[in-house]
Amino acid sequence: MSGLADLFTLFCAGAGAILFLAGTLGLIRFPDTLSRLHALSKADNLGLGLVVLGLLPQAASATVALKLVCVWLLAQLSAATASQLIAGVAHRRRSRS
Repeated sequence: MSGLADLFTLFCAGAGAILFLAGTLGLIRFPDTLSRLHALSKADNLGLGLVVLGLLPQAASATVALKLVCVWLLAQLSAATASQLIAGVAHRRRSRS
């Protein structure tokens, strides 16, 4: 059973790392602020979700698992807030021009 949990953790963490890489490439390659922001926020949120999902079977207790989920939810909330603020500034700058 432990070997199966280790494989699941390895798969999910690897998939999360690939999504982090895809988000970084989107940040570098996309032409404007809003498409960069979209690529980065979507890929990073899903990547972190997969990493947390992969770490859940390795958690020593339910409280550790709950802390991991809370970290993911706080990252979701802060990423959404930061994305809204950045998109608002980009929109105001674009409408002035």
